[in-house]
Amino acid sequence: MGSKERTKDKKEKRRQEISLLRTIPYSDHQRWWSVETVAVVTGANRGIGFEIVRQLAGHGVTVILTSREASAGIEASSVLQELGLSVAFHQLDVLDDSSIKEFCEWVKEQYGGIDILVNNAGVNFNLGSENSVEFARMVVDTNYYAIKKVTKAMIPLIRPSQAGGRIVNVSSRLGRVNGKRNRIENEELRAKLNDLETLSEELIDGMMSKFLEQVEDGSWESGGWPLTNTDYSVSKLGVNCYTRLLAKEMADNRGEGEKIFVNCYCPGWVKTAMTGWAGTISAEDGADTGVWLALLPDQAITGKFFAERREIGF
Repeated sequence: MGSKERTKDKKEKRRQEISLLRTIPYSDHQRWWSVETVAVVTGANRGIGFEIVRQLAGHGVTVILTSREASAGIEASSVLQELGLSVAFHQLDVLDDSSIKEFCEWVKEQYGGIDILVNNAGVNFNLGSENSVEFARMVVDTNYYAIKKVTKAMIPLIRPSQAGGRIVNVSSRLGRVNGKRNRIENEELRAKLNDLETLSEELIDGMMSKFLEQVEDGSWESGGWPLTNTDYSVSKLGVNCYTRLLAKEMADNRGEGEKIFVNCYCPGWVKTAMTGWAGTISAEDGADTGVWLALLPDQAITGKFFAERREIGF
């Protein structure tokens, strides 16, 4: 058996392990949540987001399913409601400041606050080996800047609790700072992004601006950016770095009973519309680690990057 076959076999065995783990119910002492616990999942009318909603609601959490298109979101939430799950719908366009503001006001009025935020909404316009940057600004705005906007708007609504609030960002291995094959070439920038002492929002935003400037002037191919799915990879690099930064801020600035744990994960190459249905992983398996992170019992895990329920490092 060659190395590729061994790797594939290993991944398949891990997926089987996770499928088995998913069948084991949480014990009463592990369940810090109830039907009073409220989760918000963005971009959840289909694919991984829809599965995250279904699984969280299946564990007894009340989930607010959001999507940009109201009709699609209403239809998706209706499917889950018919299964007897506690799922509500509200329209949310993560690119629209007024939509975010209206959504937060509605959440506060209807529920008083939330306990879990899953930032799932995202876009990718390249399929297979394509590597166009035609829609780079839309990709960066949706996958990086919108996550920041939604998160900052929702943090004041995350309710204090002994279990801690949870923020889970759906990301990608393609955006790893230290990826072996698909990383930025600038060693000085990589070192700054790696070091929590030098990592800042201004540094990440500056990197995004530089990338988009080079896309505009046509010099991006010689800019030392990731070689695969460049715009998507850069946007997810931003998400991964922001996850670490926000986790540190939440740990440093919030007292006991007000903690918020922030993590991100890679769902893998999932068979959804985003991959042109070419993925090798089911949406159910792709959602699993996100749900697991959202419900982690009594473990103060924060500022980490996971895949298949294992920490993989940034």
